[in-house]
Amino acid sequence: MKLHFKNIDPIVLHISCWVLFILINLTSFYNRFHFFPDDSSLYLRFILDISIFYFNYALLVPKLLLNKKIFKYLIVSGLSIVLYIYLNEQFLTPDHLKREFLANVRPPYFENDFRGFNRGNRIFKGAQMLVVFLLFAVSASVKLLSEWYKNEKVKTRINTEKINAELSFFKTQLNPHFLFNSLNSIYSLANKKSDSTTDAIITLSELMRYMIYETDKNLVSLQNEIAYIKNYISLQNLRLKDSSGVRFNVYGKLDHNIEPLLLISFIENAFKYGTDYTGKTNINIKINIENDTLKFNVSNYISFKEMNNSNSGLGIQNIKNRLNLLYPNSHTLKIEESENLFSVELLLKLKK
Repeated sequence: MKLHFKNIDPIVLHISCWVLFILINLTSFYNRFHFFPDDSSLYLRFILDISIFYFNYALLVPKLLLNKKIFKYLIVSGLSIVLYIYLNEQFLTPDHLKREFLANVRPPYFENDFRGFNRGNRIFKGAQMLVVFLLFAVSASVKLLSEWYKNEKVKTRINTEKINAELSFFKTQLNPHFLFNSLNSIYSLANKKSDSTTDAIITLSELMRYMIYETDKNLVSLQNEIAYIKNYISLQNLRLKDSSGVRFNVYGKLDHNIEPLLLISFIENAFKYGTDYTGKTNINIKINIENDTLKFNVSNYISFKEMNNSNSGLGIQNIKNRLNLLYPNSHTLKIEESENLFSVELLLKLKK
């Protein structure tokens, strides 16, 4: 089983690191002096190290550094370092350990003359300063990294919530828009007293069942989505005098998933503007699935010279926004409009 550090309790991680730190120091002490300390000074020094680490980690960094009070942070840190060195040298380092340290670092420094003693003492203080600087640097780095990670998680959660809210808004826009168009089609049939009115109502009920019970999922099967599109086309064909100009073809295996209601706006747009006042229609819809890529093409002749952009643009802009949110780096959309032809080509990387 693969271990992920993000799944480890931070308290357990901190304790483990400090246990490792103490073991390394005790091992180093034994290798140098060939015995373990028999007094409490070294263990009190460990407590001092841990205290100065968390003083910086839990207090100075969040209260001063992260609030951009850099000058105060430097002043308090400097005073803390001085206090650490003073306590360490005066109370936590026995004279025999200091002499052993100086002798191991460079024996000529451990001399009886005053100059040699001062030079050795400076080396000892330098080693202490190096330790406390490392404690401050590591504690600040760990805190800053943890705060950055926490902020990134918050940003990710906010972005996810924003995307979900926007998608929900887009769907609420789409459903009334679709229902309005479908009811118009059924009204047209009823007004003509067409025998197809009953079939249209049944088909609409199937469409609404899918929209109510399936589209609240993040993903639906491509097979169900295409069945929904077929029902929509059947409903539209019922109101046409001649539906022979409507062509719909699907190629490839439908064993993928797709976000619901992703393609319908383009098809709605084709039926809305691809049918003239006499009922003549010329719409070509093709879906081809190859490997993990869906290629969607829809084209229609523009029957009206001028389209009402304030209404027609709603569905197209809706689907553009959804594609940018759901497939930011895995789709290509090309829309072309000439004098009498409107065409859409969408390439989409599907999910199994």
